[in-house]
Amino acid sequence: MDIFTAGESEMLHALVDEQRAAVAALLDEVTEEEARVRLVPSLTTVLGLVKHVTFVEQVWFDHRIGGRTRMEVGLPETVDESFVLEPQDTLESVRSSHRAAWARSCELAAACDLDRLLDWRGTPVTVRWVLMHMVRELARHAGHGDILVEQLHARRDSWSRRHG
Repeated sequence: MDIFTAGESEMLHALVDEQRAAVAALLDEVTEEEARVRLVPSLTTVLGLVKHVTFVEQVWFDHRIGGRTRMEVGLPETVDESFVLEPQDTLESVRSSHRAAWARSCELAAACDLDRLLDWRGTPVTVRWVLMHMVRELARHAGHGDILVEQLHARRDSWSRRHG
């Protein structure tokens, strides 16, 4: 498929997938230890970002489009909780959860007309809007992650020079 000339639906899905891949690639650039390092005052870490993006996928696709309750999906109550890392969270476990959410999201969205209306906190939104929102949300988080990875690599390089 040529993303530049594809139809609207194919183009939106491809753009979302492009950003999903950018987020997933963040985990390829860090070690287990680096993935958990907090470089900002918030709960944001590289591993936490990917865990949060998995939460976002589940909120919009499993919950909103798929019609499952937040409890059925196993979603935390707050957005902040979606960044919290548990001892069992590893690069591989978070990567695997993200891949599974991504696949499920694609399956659910592919079965929908772009004009299908969904409720978002009392406001009607279309599936088209959800896909556009996901491009925005995922691109923002991929950018955050890129900066964190860059900072982690700079720390690694600095340590190597001092202890080299």
